[in-house]
Amino acid sequence: MLSKHNSIQRDQIEMIALDQLVPADHLVRKIEAAIDFSFIYELVEDMYSAVGRPSIDPVILIKLTFIQYTFGIRSMRKTIDEVHTNMAYRWFLGYGFHDKVPHFSTFGKNYERRFKDTDVFEQIFYRILKIAAEKNLISAEHIFIDSTHVKASANKHKFQKKVVRKETKAYQELLQEEINQDREDHGKKPFPPDKLNNEEAKEIKESTTDPESGYYVKDERTKQFAYSFHAAAERKGFVLGVEVTPGNIHDSQMLNPLVEDVVEIVGKPKAVAADAAYKTPAITKYLIENGIIPAVPYTRPRTKDGFFRKHEYVYDDHFDCYLCPAGEILKYSTTTKEGYREYKSPKHICATCPFLAKCTESKNHQKVVTRHIWQEYVEEAEHLRHHKDVKPIYAKRKETIERVFADAKEKHGLRWTTLRGLKKLTMQAMLTFAAMNLKKMATWTWKGPVTL
Repeated sequence: MLSKHNSIQRDQIEMIALDQLVPADHLVRKIEAAIDFSFIYELVEDMYSAVGRPSIDPVILIKLTFIQYTFGIRSMRKTIDEVHTNMAYRWFLGYGFHDKVPHFSTFGKNYERRFKDTDVFEQIFYRILKIAAEKNLISAEHIFIDSTHVKASANKHKFQKKVVRKETKAYQELLQEEINQDREDHGKKPFPPDKLNNEEAKEIKESTTDPESGYYVKDERTKQFAYSFHAAAERKGFVLGVEVTPGNIHDSQMLNPLVEDVVEIVGKPKAVAADAAYKTPAITKYLIENGIIPAVPYTRPRTKDGFFRKHEYVYDDHFDCYLCPAGEILKYSTTTKEGYREYKSPKHICATCPFLAKCTESKNHQKVVTRHIWQEYVEEAEHLRHHKDVKPIYAKRKETIERVFADAKEKHGLRWTTLRGLKKLTMQAMLTFAAMNLKKMATWTWKGPVTL
């Protein structure tokens, strides 16, 4: 039977407490029970003057950002609009029905005047991580590393071309020493320092809107200015470390800093799982020499169809040479300044070889096989990939770090950013992942409302 509700009670007056309007299992109650935000006073004490007008409570400012990033609100302006009408948010901030909510520009002004050149957001991130560790929620035995691109607040058509020097990799000095040692061991002259240190230039596109972003090309349809958020997570999905770079910085350059952050904060992991982008000689060497197992995937050979694959050329470690499928020896020729040894076949024999068409398209009928001076570390990682204890570690990657990025983009507004500049993006990264860690910790430690 159709019925109509004719009684309008919009003007009804009732005596009620704000606490009664917030559901007993609302997320803000769980967060409030999980952490005492008073530690923020100690972090920001030196950023405020001892005299002058009273400031907005810094805990209120930080809680506002946690509302924004926990609930995926797009901006501080929109967050303040929500606080005006959302009783749960007012309860979380400690406001009553009629307390005046700060203007949306308040946080921006405080960021510029107080927080901009400090590590306060990083300290907040690690304080939440420390509390989670004290509750035995974190295990750093296996960590999972990856990165995701966040679209910058910049028009991809507004840029200027610029010639810059290529970034020097952290391991470059060690690599140069070993290259020269390898050349000397093979009777070659070492490279002079000026040749090894000859910094190459490259042309890049620099945004005129946000110069600190990087031009990122994924495919023909995905070309944009972006930032890369690099993160390390543990088995339960807690984010242990965060680094932010321009979007054109390769993932592999950030593994070492992330692992070092994890070691410093929660201890050395037994294994690190990462995708194929991290399967490089430098990374596998770094992990293995530090007693960490690299859990990396199988990588398909990039040889043209119809040609011999590289694994069909067998390396002889004792005689330092390669054997081709026809049984001929490819002898050492030189070591390049990039760290690759070159092994070359005898041209006069290859010219009449029946397998020439499957071996090389070289005009002089000579096959060249390259091998990095740290290649044995990549081969060791490849052997470990088949181990029964390592396979499940890599398989867990899609349930940890990939899920972290998926949640960050779908639920916490990390698909694109409205902020500009590396410092502000670092703040956004720290607060986003701190909010995600806090949300997870609050949910797992929630014991429900106390009943009398």
